[in-house]
Amino acid sequence: MDRTSHVRIGTRASALARTQTEWVAAQIRAWGFSVVTELVTTRGDVVVDVPIAGIAGGDGVFVRELERALLDGRIDAAVHSFKDLPTAETPGLSLACVPCRASPFDAFLGRSAPTLEELPAGAVVGTSSIRRVMQIRLLRPDLAVRSIRGNVDTRLGLLDKGQCDGLILAAAGLERLGLVDRITQILRPDGFWPAVAQGALVVQIRQDDARMRSVVAPLDDPETHAAVRAERACLAALAGGCLAPIAAWARSEGGVLGLGACVFEARGESVERIDSHGVSADAGEKPEDLGGRVAGELLRRGAAGMIARARLAGGATAGMGVHGRD
Repeated sequence: MDRTSHVRIGTRASALARTQTEWVAAQIRAWGFSVVTELVTTRGDVVVDVPIAGIAGGDGVFVRELERALLDGRIDAAVHSFKDLPTAETPGLSLACVPCRASPFDAFLGRSAPTLEELPAGAVVGTSSIRRVMQIRLLRPDLAVRSIRGNVDTRLGLLDKGQCDGLILAAAGLERLGLVDRITQILRPDGFWPAVAQGALVVQIRQDDARMRSVVAPLDDPETHAAVRAERACLAALAGGCLAPIAAWARSEGGVLGLGACVFEARGESVERIDSHGVSADAGEKPEDLGGRVAGELLRRGAAGMIARARLAGGATAGMGVHGRD
């Protein structure tokens, strides 16, 4: 394998994106390759004054420029937070490997109380995610929600300045940035469900690049890869993008892959939730088959209508005025 030429890895410029990419780069360097990182500005990074769902092409605004850089040959690989990727794969590109997953759960960062349950009525929770807003409304309809965007430091600054009483962020991002001490509560299923592929990274390459496929192959964690494949298959079968009010979590227990998924819909000031669970039927079943079966049950219970109504509402929670990605 040729180790004489540089491996060029593209990344967004945020601290979290660069930290994630540098971790991948460090593994590759340890195998004797020379690695350089290239900063790529995405549309989601530039347009910061409107909710993500309000940006044209909102599903994928944090990845499209990186994908173009790959297709143009400016970079050899791109490191993404897997939950940012649309379910439809881009022609000519390949999702080559999925490293071991960090925490898939959401984290609550409390200022006036340590847990979501202990917040006083009327307290303000900051989040940019429709999925999180739905679940806050389901669990604590007496709380207010403020839509916020920006990197982790920006959001923490708003919390520290008293602009909100608590934040909900992905635990994985806080872990990777060394900010675990800011977490006051981990939000876990069945009480609070994470986004599809949350906590997982993915390395994307050109489909015909055999060299890069070999370079990154040792990074792949089969258990994580299988879990994320099941989650994304469920999302795809529901015809939901990464902005849809859909949550899922797959994990292997005793060699058996299990998947739970939920769909949420705002009904005025209340929220309706439907959920479904499944496990691999046998050792030969593909993760995608499990995802399809769980999605099928959700569709039988009315998920299609819920998702369609959310889409007609422009990606906003009805009457709540909140948009965004995780």
